Amino acid sequence: MPEPESQPSISPTSASRYRKLSIVIPVYNERNTVVEIVRRVRQVELPGGLDREVIIVDDGSTDGTREVLDQLGDSTVRIIKNPTNRGKGYALRTGFAAATGELVIVQDADLEYDPEDYPRLINPVLRGKARVVYGSRFTGERRNMLFLHWVGNRFLSLMTNVLYNSTLSDMETCYKLFDRELLMTLGLESDAFEIEAEVTAKLLKRRVRIYEVPISYAGREFDEGKKITWRDGITALWTLFKYRVRD
Repeated sequence: MPEPESQPSISPTSASRYRKLSIVIPVYNERNTVVEIVRRVRQVELPGGLDREVIIVDDGSTDGTREVLDQLGDSTVRIIKNPTNRGKGYALRTGFAAATGELVIVQDADLEYDPEDYPRLINPVLRGKARVVYGSRFTGERRNMLFLHWVGNRFLSLMTNVLYNSTLSDMETCYKLFDRELLMTLGLESDAFEIEAEVTAKLLKRRVRIYEVPISYAGREFDEGKKITWRDGITALWTLFKYRVRD
């Protein structure tokens, strides 16, 4: 079966249609960091005069995060509360469906990623160079991660490149910026961490060129609250194979 045609690059003229950035923050048991990440998201200066909306999706937190979130909602911050824990993918899909901006970015609530990097991700879109931009943790300033985490991330990126004929350095990055119109055509299905592999696979299978920029990274470890494990890596690998063979 022939591959779909690649998505055309947008021109700087059509890029002027981008008026608002939707920042989707999936949250699960992040009572100690969610207030600070929202402060940073509100503070960052966006290029191109973009407006912003913040959509926080609490995925059934049980540590008091929900009570903290009750203090954060206002005209620019929307709080969505899932009744039970369904996974990061489900929370993201919920946030994507609620977004109203022409651009959408994913922001974790754990302070590993710095919103000051938003302009780096947004500028290629505003210049008409891309419709999807990933922030790479392996080409910018970073706090070194554990060796096994490094190996796992690089292996998944390698398998992505082998299966989909790409050259991504960081498939599992949280910082993914999308043209929302394109994002909503992907038909995302994943409920857990494999959402990262699914969205990348579906973009690359359509021959959408993903633009990468360097970002800073301050990774935390399990004793600091990190949730992703080696089992999630196995699921991500299976997801890459699954969407490679699926029509």
